[in-house]
Amino acid sequence: MILSGRGVTAVLGPTNTGKTHYAIERMIAHDSGVIGLPLRLLAREVYTRLVEKVGHHNVALITGEEKITPHRARYSVCTVEAMPRETTASFVAIDEVQLAGDLERGHIFTDRILHLRGRGETLLLGAGTMRPILEQLLPGITVVERPRMSQLLYAGSKKITRLPHRSAIVAFSADEVYAIAELIRRQRGGAAVVLGALSPRTRNAQVALYQEGDVEYLVATDAIGMGLNLDVDHVAFAQDRKFDGYQFRNLNPAELAQIAGRAGRHLRDGTFGVTGRVDPFDNELVHRIEAHEFDPVRVLQWRSKAFDYSSIAALKKSLDAGPTVPGLARALPAVDQQAFEHLARYPEVVDITTNSERVEKLWEACALPDYRRITPAQHADLISTIYADLVRRGTVNEDFMAEQVRRADHTDGEIDTLSARIAQIRTWTYVSNRPGWLADPTHWQEKTREIEDRLSDALHERLTKRFVDRRTSVLMKRLRENAMLEAEISVNGDVFVEGHHVGQLTGFRFTLATGGDGPDAKAVQGAAQKALALEFEARAARLHASGNNDLALSSDGLVRWLGDPVARLSASDHVMRPRVILLADDQLQASAREHVVARIERFVNHHIGTVLKPLDDISRAEDLEGLAKGLAFQLVENLGVLFRRDVADDVKSLDQDGRASIRKYGVRFGAYHIFLPALLKPAPAELITLLWALKNDGLDKPGYGDLIPMLAAGRTSVVTDPSFERTFYKLAGFRFLGKRAVRIDILERLADLIRPLLQWKPGTQPRPEGAYDGRRFTATTSMLSILGATPDDMEEILKGLGYRADSVKAEEAQAFLAGQDGAAAVAAAASEPVAAIDDADAGDSAAEAETAAVEAPAAEVEQAEGEAAVAGDAQPDEAQVTETGEPVEAKPVLLWRPGTRQDNQRQGGGRHQGDQRRGGQRQGQGQGQGRDEGRDTGRKGGQQARGKRHDGGKPEGGPRQDRGDRHDRHDRGGKPGQGKFEARPPRREKPVDPDSPFAKLAALKEQMKK
Repeated sequence: MILSGRGVTAVLGPTNTGKTHYAIERMIAHDSGVIGLPLRLLAREVYTRLVEKVGHHNVALITGEEKITPHRARYSVCTVEAMPRETTASFVAIDEVQLAGDLERGHIFTDRILHLRGRGETLLLGAGTMRPILEQLLPGITVVERPRMSQLLYAGSKKITRLPHRSAIVAFSADEVYAIAELIRRQRGGAAVVLGALSPRTRNAQVALYQEGDVEYLVATDAIGMGLNLDVDHVAFAQDRKFDGYQFRNLNPAELAQIAGRAGRHLRDGTFGVTGRVDPFDNELVHRIEAHEFDPVRVLQWRSKAFDYSSIAALKKSLDAGPTVPGLARALPAVDQQAFEHLARYPEVVDITTNSERVEKLWEACALPDYRRITPAQHADLISTIYADLVRRGTVNEDFMAEQVRRADHTDGEIDTLSARIAQIRTWTYVSNRPGWLADPTHWQEKTREIEDRLSDALHERLTKRFVDRRTSVLMKRLRENAMLEAEISVNGDVFVEGHHVGQLTGFRFTLATGGDGPDAKAVQGAAQKALALEFEARAARLHASGNNDLALSSDGLVRWLGDPVARLSASDHVMRPRVILLADDQLQASAREHVVARIERFVNHHIGTVLKPLDDISRAEDLEGLAKGLAFQLVENLGVLFRRDVADDVKSLDQDGRASIRKYGVRFGAYHIFLPALLKPAPAELITLLWALKNDGLDKPGYGDLIPMLAAGRTSVVTDPSFERTFYKLAGFRFLGKRAVRIDILERLADLIRPLLQWKPGTQPRPEGAYDGRRFTATTSMLSILGATPDDMEEILKGLGYRADSVKAEEAQAFLAGQDGAAAVAAAASEPVAAIDDADAGDSAAEAETAAVEAPAAEVEQAEGEAAVAGDAQPDEAQVTETGEPVEAKPVLLWRPGTRQDNQRQGGGRHQGDQRRGGQRQGQGQGQGRDEGRDTGRKGGQQARGKRHDGGKPEGGPRQDRGDRHDRHDRGGKPGQGKFEARPPRREKPVDPDSPFAKLAALKEQMKK
């Protein structure tokens, strides 16, 4: 092998020496030229620069996947693999010649270095480490060493999030690159991504993203070390080990310097360092990189170009030939040779490879690059299919190719999916650009190029969406340009700076969007605040002039204006006058702030005064005096509901005029409560609950707001929840009675049903349903109906109200009621002629009626017995059997009576069975306590009180049976020595007011009787 360096010039030196620029200038000085570059991406960059200088019609671009060949183009830009073996061009240049030592691609560079020459000039561009081996292999070569135009300095170790702007972070696996880019996006706004596996179009788009300043960081593999011209100020190594196709190994100093040399452009100095988990470089390594002192390349990778195509075996033998010149080493089997060795073992391939032309065609097919990075066997299978078509058909089967292209023609999916499709389509782009492989190569070149471009654009979009915060990148670019950021606010409160959403204005508060803590946060907030200051002024004016319908008070205590919270309520000294706390940023000026607060306070006071008008009216009442005024004050403090027992003394002492004055404000004096019925509705109850919660820190207490829906649904009683704050039941209008809570107005209706049962006098007709003996009663269907309760619930409710039950057998109750009703029926029948006799005979008639009561007709007695059975919950005898015919004991009857002190002492456990005492002994005990009017209980010439009254209060454990709004009467005196029962003198009748509602009601009843 005779080699010569005559006419060859080697321009050597570190990065940033202007070698590529020099080669371009030298090439256009010739009438024709060819330049070979290591990457398709770099070839594209040089092609673009040449087109700018000499026009696109004079420049051709030839790579394995792309051909742009204008007619009579004078200059060709190629990848090294696509350079012609021989040329007549006047100028030839080969860039990055140090790659001749690469184990995978080195033999291709070595072949071009040794054999490809220009007629007038040949340039070899590369690192200074190539000088000894080039001078050895090419005697007579001219070597020109160019110094670096700027310094490269070591900056030590830094965290990824503390790296300076315009930094490139280098890693050697896709997973690591993506992880670093994701971290930078979260912390610093975004990063561009450059990997060797990306298509050239995607890499160009990502590099442009960085070069144009949209992002400040670039995360890449060592692909950036191959001549890419980037405005990088700092290179940080996040990894210092790589897989070179055969093994994992540490990068040598020359390789580190090749990548670190990307930092610094022209006369601007650059720095390099480490980050992440990489240990800081030792001093010797740092010195070698900074001084560009590296071990020289001692051998170049070489593979014979003298191929013997006579047979498969002969070609394989020629590939295994070794070099005869010192300084060259036989290259390890490359991808094409590995595929050939696999195919040489395929019987179907061996059978059809019968002559030298087919052997050459097989070797040509094996040159198909493995873009998909699959196993050699899988790659060999694809080549086998293509080769079989070329041999049998003369061209590749276009139906097969169409199916493969169709599978790749989808732009959906994530980064890895799109990368795999791009690798697949690049395979078919290469096939379409091979001469003679397709019947219609132009169609498929256009088709595959169009699909690859769309996939590349989609991949660029996915990478940008995942690793770049567009808002931050654009704003940072504007800040570098020292431009004023423009901010605007949409009608729904979205705040935009330079067209990018940066936050939300809610009421008078601005919230920065998620991710707004990046490097541009201060500038964004500054620009936004300028716009917000004017917006706050305008909003304050609009709020001050807005109507009450634009404002609302929600159950969480927030005042909302057009749906946005502008204030919250807080407790004050007066429960009905909560304090307003404005929710606004500091940008709302003092004068505007005062107007807003005043308007909100007016709304709150109006809202409370409207929804709680009865309570508000009574709180402002000026015509109330004395006890009435004090009772009204307590009613306001307790938000409209008082337990009567708590104010018993005040009610007892309140005269008729005082009652009338307070009653006109809608206050009702009930048996158990003094309350405002108008407040027992969902809206007032919800507001009352809120006001109490503000005063007592109850917004977070269990049960807050949970009872209002039940009130709105019309529930008259509910099952209590022991976890709820008990006060919430009262605020919602319910009385807590153990396991069940009943609406207050319903309890008063219950009192109205119970009162006539306890006022009924035995022996009179008709006996009300549920009445028993005038001092006890049974639960009725009407009671259960209004309460919406079961008998068991009814028992719980009555006990909660202070009633106590006596249990008697059903037969006893039935017999007792039969006797009561029978006697009453006889008395009623005997009294019918009385209406026809004179008043003078009234005494005799009464006596006769009393005698006749004993002799009641049999039919009337039977009817009374039936009624007693129903009232006592007893069933007829024939129903007291089970399905098997066995008799069942009837359920006892509960006779309810007001509780007494003895009941409390026995904890409500004592029950009197068969308490049928005669002669008035204990008759009516407790049943008249707390009523507004006494009840006559005289028998045959005397009156006896049913029991000592305790007006205005509960009789030691028993409930008050108040007559609603009737006035309380004074106790009547009795004779000494009568013990618990005192005789009362006849009361003096007052003249009836004909205009009173009671007189009119009596007249109406009389008319109905007629």
